[in-house]
Amino acid sequence: QVQLVESGGGLVQAGGSLRLSCTASGSFFSIGTMGWYRQAPGKQRELVASITSDGRTNYADSVKGRFIISRDNAKNTVYLQMNSLKPEDTVVYYCNAAIAIGTFRLYWGQGTQVTVSS
Repeated sequence: QVQLVESGGGLVQAGGSLRLSCTASGSFFSIGTMGWYRQAPGKQRELVASITSDGRTNYADSVKGRFIISRDNAKNTVYLQMNSLKPEDTVVYYCNAAIAIGTFRLYWGQGTQVTVSS
């Protein structure tokens, strides 16, 4: 069974940094695009950043210049380095990955809370 397990959330002061990690486990052939989304209460889940299997990245305008997404294909892991954090970054962050078992299918992590205090 394929799973995405996230870690690295927590409480940080405004201006600080956090690094989120998400590792895929289980039996699969390959991983395509991986990404991070976030969702505030009562709002739709929104893309924060994504990275293709060959390293092309995409960022939401709200995090450009502050967040960096990267991946280690050997470890089946995607990272989100979050710098210059703001109180409005306080939400639950979800990892997402397109994983091939037979065909590609989207998987989600369980979510990790990030809280930025002012």
